[in-house]
Amino acid sequence: MNATPQTTAAEVVVVDYGLGNLRSVTRGLERANAGVTITDDPDSFADADGIVLPGVGAFREGMDNAGPYRDALAEAADRGQPIFGICLGMQMLLGSSEEAEHAGEGEVEGLNFIPGTNVRFDVDKKVPHMGWNELNVQREHPLVEGVDGQYAYFVHSYYAAPDDEHAVVASTDYGVDFPSVIANEEGTIFGTQFHPEKSGETGLRILRNFVDLCAEQ
Repeated sequence: MNATPQTTAAEVVVVDYGLGNLRSVTRGLERANAGVTITDDPDSFADADGIVLPGVGAFREGMDNAGPYRDALAEAADRGQPIFGICLGMQMLLGSSEEAEHAGEGEVEGLNFIPGTNVRFDVDKKVPHMGWNELNVQREHPLVEGVDGQYAYFVHSYYAAPDDEHAVVASTDYGVDFPSVIANEEGTIFGTQFHPEKSGETGLRILRNFVDLCAEQ
């Protein structure tokens, strides 16, 4: 007897701009019941229910690599398509980062979907911030439903400092209370500083929340 194929809740594109942990992110999204297409074609964004911008590495390299996708991402943002930035991908949603200046690379322009900058940890703790830490939800957003007080996996030396404190959806304490989840005013563009695909059941819940949000658009 043939099993009935499982239908996906939403079709999601993962942007392949050369710096993402694509395999782990894809597996996590598929577990969350998404149909996933890894793409380096910006023309494919418009047909998706949601867009994932993963990322590991340096801000300048991320923005340089994402250059060909900047216009298509801006158009998706204007359409109200959900855009989910992960780790470096979240930092790229902001306007700038101290990282490029710290590396002597001058000012680098981010996507500026969420106005603000990324700053380096200045704490009496080991940097990078690496390992499991607690999520403290600050305001309602579909992405963080059911994860207040849960733990997620972080690896980063810089963190987001949005201009508008209302952009902070959840925070985490590492010598300073930093934003671990941010979102724009409309709630359609958001990011996690941690890696949901490496964060066990907490991360899976967040990915499922994202897929559900995409399905409702």
